[in-house]
Amino acid sequence: MKIGIIGTGPVGGSLAKNLSALGHQVKVTNTRQPAELVRKAQELGASPATLQEVVQDVDLVFIAVPFKVLNEFPKDLFRSLPPEVIVVDTGNYYPFRDDKIEALEQGQPESVLAAEQLGRPTLKAFNNLLAETIASGGTAPGTPGRIALSIAGDDARAKQVLSDLCNALGFDVVDGGSLADSWRQQPGTPAYCTELTASELTQALANAVPGKAPQIRDQIISELLQRAAWPTREEVVAGNRAQQLGKA
Repeated sequence: MKIGIIGTGPVGGSLAKNLSALGHQVKVTNTRQPAELVRKAQELGASPATLQEVVQDVDLVFIAVPFKVLNEFPKDLFRSLPPEVIVVDTGNYYPFRDDKIEALEQGQPESVLAAEQLGRPTLKAFNNLLAETIASGGTAPGTPGRIALSIAGDDARAKQVLSDLCNALGFDVVDGGSLADSWRQQPGTPAYCTELTASELTQALANAVPGKAPQIRDQIISELLQRAAWPTREEVVAGNRAQQLGKA
């Protein structure tokens, strides 16, 4: 596939590196100076591109930037894309980083607002896995305890294409419902960064309680920011399980 990725941070970079290793044609962009972008793209096995170039002549676009950046994109960046191009939102809203966004504070699902800002339908995926999990947590199909991720969206064809890609990257896939249901995999929910199997993730999505996640999200972030050193992947997962699933 021809894939464009906006953002080369932990999530975007991990996706670019692993997708390139699978043989996909990947191009990336970020806000760094051109020489830095070239170096980063080479490191990831991808091609450097401008923001306008990264969404052209592709089958799929991953958006891996802080939520507040979405509103800074040129208004016609996605609206002019052919309808068959799949756009995937991988991000999450964190008020301490993105500033408070009133619509989200009032309960609008993050990716519903994202789709409105981008001006086209999107899928929500990879937001409920840690970047380290995306980078090195994938395993072969049928592996006991294989980690699953959920995909929310309203386009069945696009979800199937993305599901096949996720499986190739090493993850089982659970249908997260419509884009309006994507709140069930946002930060603070039982599905968020708890590294569950497909059956466990299906139950976790069903167990999400409207309006409960933001308080848990903010509590977890507050605890993380008070630590002297950033926790390991295992510590983050254990902490999320304790807070969001009620078990260590």
